[in-house]
Amino acid sequence: MKHQAIVTGASRGIGKAIALALARDGHRLVLNYLSRDQQAEAVASEIRDEGGECQLLKFDVSDAENASSTVKDFIKHHGPIDIVVNNAGVTRDMLFPAMKFESFRKVIDTTLTGFYAVTRPCILGMLKQNWGRIINISSMAALAPNPGQVNYSAAKAGLIGATRSLSAELCSRGILVNSLAPGFIDTDMFRATKVDQQELLKLIPQGRLGTPEEVAEVAVFLVSDRASYLTGQVIGINGGML
Repeated sequence: MKHQAIVTGASRGIGKAIALALARDGHRLVLNYLSRDQQAEAVASEIRDEGGECQLLKFDVSDAENASSTVKDFIKHHGPIDIVVNNAGVTRDMLFPAMKFESFRKVIDTTLTGFYAVTRPCILGMLKQNWGRIINISSMAALAPNPGQVNYSAAKAGLIGATRSLSAELCSRGILVNSLAPGFIDTDMFRATKVDQQELLKLIPQGRLGTPEEVAEVAVFLVSDRASYLTGQVIGINGGML
């Protein structure tokens, strides 16, 4: 049986790759994005061109009231969302003594408020059918020190805690909650960081960056029945770094 899935932050990078992979696996897609209209339309067109179903849903996940009401309204008119991929995230890197509260709050709200606002409206439908999949995209930064990313590390670590607690609440009802913790993945967000990539590659046992598609393949596995005994877990996708 195929399901309806929402992927947040799906206009590019890991979110885009997960949306495409889920669509190719036969699921109906709801693509959330904030501002990249052309990129989001391009992803939706690619899904439809390949015979899939896709709808766009533009809203800011960090705005809890609007995000929740938008998701609730969508469910009212288009049926339950039983796969949720919380992928939306932002960075505001800066050493902590110089970090303004606005930068701290924006990163926390995008990751954690977004998780709350998008996931909670979907759970009632999952409970009614005793089936659901929730995947939270965390980061290796939640598990290892990364100077300049106190806000990002805190947000992604919080997402891991939420994953484990929510899994304990829901697993008896057939709803599985897991987290992916990608390492260095070749995305626009990563390329925008000011790092020496050649030096970075020396730290990765496999000696290369990961691809968004490699993360997406794990996500597809987690929503499948092949992963029916896997919940509350944090899966690192990092080329052997941890």
